[in-house]
Amino acid sequence: MTATKWTEKYRPKRLKAVLGNGKAISDLEAWARSWERGIPEKRAVVLYGPAGVGKTSAALALAEEMGWDEIEMNASDSRTAAAIQKVAGAASKMMTFSGRKRLVILDEADNLYGSADRGGSAAMSKLVRETDQPVVLIANDYYGLTKPLREATTGIAFRRITKGTIASALRDICRAEGAGCTPEMIEEIADNSGGDLRSAVNDLQAALEGALDPGEVATGVRDAKSSIFDAVAKILRGSSLLEAVQIAWTLDESPEDLVHWIDENLPLVYGPADLAAGYDSLSRADVFLGRVKRRQNYGLWRYASFMMTAGVQAARTEKKGGYVPFRPPGYWRRMGQTKGARQVRDSAAKKIGRHCHISARMARAEMMGFFGLLLKDQDTGPKVAALLDFSVEEIALLLGTKPTTKKVAKLYDAAQEIIEEERVSQIEGAWGGSSKSEKAETMERPGRPDKTNSGAPDEEDFEAGSKKIDPEEEKAEPAGEAEPEGKPSADLDGPEPGEPEKDDRQRSLFDF
Repeated sequence: MTATKWTEKYRPKRLKAVLGNGKAISDLEAWARSWERGIPEKRAVVLYGPAGVGKTSAALALAEEMGWDEIEMNASDSRTAAAIQKVAGAASKMMTFSGRKRLVILDEADNLYGSADRGGSAAMSKLVRETDQPVVLIANDYYGLTKPLREATTGIAFRRITKGTIASALRDICRAEGAGCTPEMIEEIADNSGGDLRSAVNDLQAALEGALDPGEVATGVRDAKSSIFDAVAKILRGSSLLEAVQIAWTLDESPEDLVHWIDENLPLVYGPADLAAGYDSLSRADVFLGRVKRRQNYGLWRYASFMMTAGVQAARTEKKGGYVPFRPPGYWRRMGQTKGARQVRDSAAKKIGRHCHISARMARAEMMGFFGLLLKDQDTGPKVAALLDFSVEEIALLLGTKPTTKKVAKLYDAAQEIIEEERVSQIEGAWGGSSKSEKAETMERPGRPDKTNSGAPDEEDFEAGSKKIDPEEEKAEPAGEAEPEGKPSADLDGPEPGEPEKDDRQRSLFDF
């Protein structure tokens, strides 16, 4: 036996040698031929489908058959915006020295995670719109790609390969290798592959290399992740409760996500008589999910999974035939469309809650309508908008109108004028500007002469008056007796030296 991996050794070199997806291969070849007539409208294609069904092999075989050079980026490469622009971007703009086209292959385009792939999705969208060379994206989950990327490309679906096709391919490899493969062994490997030809070839090589005797094989059951669409089909259209429960365990989806898939597709399969019973089981699953969230007891997931799989399937009494196009949850789409509006709502609620000393949740539930009424008042509206520093979007949300209306613009401009006046007043007050009158400054320093008022007593007058009064005579005077004429009156014009300053400024908006 050789150490070379059989998946590479027997990789097809021509498109016709790619097994099990004739329609996809035909569409891919038609797109490639369109490049011979110039740059087509869709400059890139997306080959999507389960793992091991020939997507990468088809792309490499296409380059071989068309006489194109190829450059490939996969998950092991850094796929940030800079990396994609440097490698794939440059390759998509220039031809080779021989004048041949260059096929740009981006494998696992739906798996962009973390800082290592930051900006990769936006760079891919730009690449497929501006490229001068053919581009092939490869993905397992078509909906894992962003919507702009899907709209700019042509999607070509690859399906799982049938058991018979896999068994035929395994027999050809056994004959080429001169290995003693029994029909039972080939059938067992084909059954365990789950439509994945690559895994079947790997299992065949491992079984033959791990055998102790020439006629012996070492096979085992392969753990494989199920597609979410296959799982929904088996839950809603299957007839085995145990299979419905077990397939949920193989999904790469949490129960919180699976319940949305079932909720979205339940009306597509169940009739009116079964729909109520199906949603009753689904609602019980949602109760358990709520308890998981509140109590942080993830052991309750098993009960939620049972009710949303076996419970929903047991509620069906009639089977529906024909093809059913299962679809992703519309709830996720609506949440994405309303993300901006919800951020504006939460921002306004935080400002209201901070001012009213309540939580943002209570402000969102109880106070949004009240502040909307305040903003509608011509006198109060600008002051409230300035006090809470509402943005244009927040004002429009509270008023129940669009941000582009004249009413919102007028209210926002009036609030900004109030804020600017307050800012100027605070600056002048901090630097001792005109916000305080000269009289108020004189009242703060009663010992200093007032140059503007010639009739006011100065420091010498106060000292002279105090020398005329003897302390002992002052004690002898009866209480309530009138003061002598030579004694300075306590009711001089102006306040006492210790009297607090009177602020003549207009009351600040932020002193409420």
